[in-house]
This record gives sequence, C-alpha cells and structure tokens, in this order.
Amino acid sequence: MFIRAYLRASTQEQNAERARESLVQFAANHGQRIAAFYVENVSGATLHRPELMKLIADSGEGDIVLVEQIDRLARLKQSDWDSLKQKLAAKRLAIVSPELPTSWLALEKKDDTGFTDSILRAVNAMMLDMLAAVARKDYEDRRRRQFQGIHKAKTEGKYQGRQPDLKRRQHIASLLNSGHSYNEIQEMLSCSRHLIASVAKEQRQADVVA
Repeated sequence: MFIRAYLRASTQEQNAERARESLVQFAANHGQRIAAFYVENVSGATLHRPELMKLIADSGEGDIVLVEQIDRLARLKQSDWDSLKQKLAAKRLAIVSPELPTSWLALEKKDDTGFTDSILRAVNAMMLDMLAAVARKDYEDRRRRQFQGIHKAKTEGKYQGRQPDLKRRQHIASLLNSGHSYNEIQEMLSCSRHLIASVAKEQRQADVVA
C-alpha cells in the first residue's frame, strides 16, 4: 500500500506543512506509513495546483491520497471538482482523511471478493461529494461576507483597499533575482503576471536609484 500525503494551505497562510505530524501519527495509528509528501501554498478554489497534479502523475493504480481535511483537496466549483474526480478515478486513487471515517477502511486489508472495496468506494464517493459541496459553499459564503464588509466600509468611508502582500512580493523578487522566468514563478506561486511585472518594475526602479 503506497500512501501519498497532500498538504495545502491558502496563499494567505504561513505554513502548509502544519498538518504533517498529525497525518504521520494518523497513518501510524492504522499501521501504515506515509511514503511521499506533496506540499503547496495555493488556493483550494483553483484546480491549477502543480503539486496535486504531480501527486496524481506519480501515483500508481490503487494508491492512497491522504489529506488532513477534504477542503484541503476540494473547494472547487462543480465542473473543476468533476474534472479532479475523473483524474483520481483514472488511477483508482482512494481519498483518505481523518475527518472522514468511511475512508479509513481503505487503509485496511481488502477482502478476496472485492465486495467490501466496492461498497467502500460507493459510500466514500457519496461522502466526498457532500463534503466537497459543503467546502465550496463555505468558501463562497466567506467571499460574499468579505464583499459585503468591503461594500459597507466603502459607504462609511473607512475602506483603505487591499494592502500589498509584502512577503509574497519578496518571494517573487527573490525568484526573479535567482533567474526564474515569469512562467516559472507563476507555476510555483500561482500568481498573476501583472504582479510579477509590478515587482520587476520596482526592482528596476530601485536599481536606477541605487
């Protein structure tokens, strides 16, 4: 049994690896060991996730994908969620999460007839769809509340606009200084070319002043 752990945090969070030890312990409690980790900082609302795609490409048929919570994997709109499920199903990858007890049976030895395995996949697929829908609704609700808060602040003259993500800009600057291309930086950080160009312009201006 080959278990691959997927660790994701949003671009606003600091540490995508915070769940590593808890997943290691979870696997150990089931007599298993995680063979590979795939870690990235990217929004769960996008299907464009290099490490997740690498995990799927690296996987053999029947491997297990271990995630801390289902929303680490599925906060996608329905069409993207359907696309991801097809990619996972093509290799018969099983999704396991500590928050989804019906998925834990994938860590146990299968019966000879395959009956239990078939039932497990059917039940788990239904639960995954339900949790994915909840995760997407939660994401959309938070976005709506954020928009309403901004609108209220604007009407009251208190809105200052989105403040620059200095740490992200510093990361981009470091990658530019290391000789990485715009495409490579976009792939690694899932950021816009406009943002990369903005940081590059700041660097050029700083060089002129220096």
